Amino acid sequence: MWAIVPQISIKDLSHTLSLCGKRTSSSSSMAATRAIAIASNSTCSLLTKKPFVGGTALCLNNLKFSSTAGTRRSFTCRAIYNPQVLVKEEGQPETLDYRVFFVDKSGKKVSPWHDIPLRLGDDAFNFIVEIPKESSAKMEVATDEPFTPIKQDTKKGKLRYYPYNIHWNYGLLPQTWEDPSFANSEVEGAFGDNDPVDVVEIGESQRKIGEVLKVKPLGALAMIDEGELDWKIIAISLDDPKSSLVHDVHDVEKHFPGTLTAIRDWFRDYKIPDGKPANKFGLGNQAANKDYALKVITETNESWNKLIKRSIPAGELSLV
Repeated sequence: MWAIVPQISIKDLSHTLSLCGKRTSSSSSMAATRAIAIASNSTCSLLTKKPFVGGTALCLNNLKFSSTAGTRRSFTCRAIYNPQVLVKEEGQPETLDYRVFFVDKSGKKVSPWHDIPLRLGDDAFNFIVEIPKESSAKMEVATDEPFTPIKQDTKKGKLRYYPYNIHWNYGLLPQTWEDPSFANSEVEGAFGDNDPVDVVEIGESQRKIGEVLKVKPLGALAMIDEGELDWKIIAISLDDPKSSLVHDVHDVEKHFPGTLTAIRDWFRDYKIPDGKPANKFGLGNQAANKDYALKVITETNESWNKLIKRSIPAGELSLV
């Protein structure tokens, strides 16, 4: 199924209306450039459905999709958009073959990890939602698959779920990578976990799988998971009502009391029900400040640049 991902605008009305009633064919060829036009003044909504609604009906912001097994999907336009990025959803949610691909408006698949830009200027960054708050399906970018679509993680051939809901929107910073060959001397010499950097977005709204948000970092937690360093950047979406009130880690405690402790404890304990030990945290078991978070983002972006230029062996990671 194709879904328009809007940049809210009233430009190019005739072009937009021409897109409202037709479908685009898919393409598996590599994107010609590594640049995606992201809305500069609005949130880009990719899959704006409730996470894993039992049926097959989908509701997008001002776009409606509906389908039943074996019938053709259709949609109607209810607003005027200048579409920049499209999403192709393959398979059914909560199945092993479910994938959410990102494509440009010409129909070429692109990678949410490699092709969506990281930086937006003024210490703002793109953040891709993998797991909406108050849900438990462990969704993630498939770093070893071409075009790195979002899928549900598996273990021993079974879909993975957290033992309880996560209470914040969770996902990744594009164009970052935690280098597994680099031992961080500031965090007990732990090596990177071979994944993009994770983000915990603390805003009030439940976001959607695949949504691209503009966020500002507020702090960082240095989680150590079975000896691997797994950074958690604490951030807030710029469109959240409290965004203007929080600028650094100390503001989080003031305006979101107890949140930093709750995040740390959630990630410390979530594996215990499966019989695994609690995760640990470096940096004195406390959240580092915004400047430190920005340093982590810069360093992991540099690592990603080395990876994408093949200065570092990629192993099984997809660079497409």
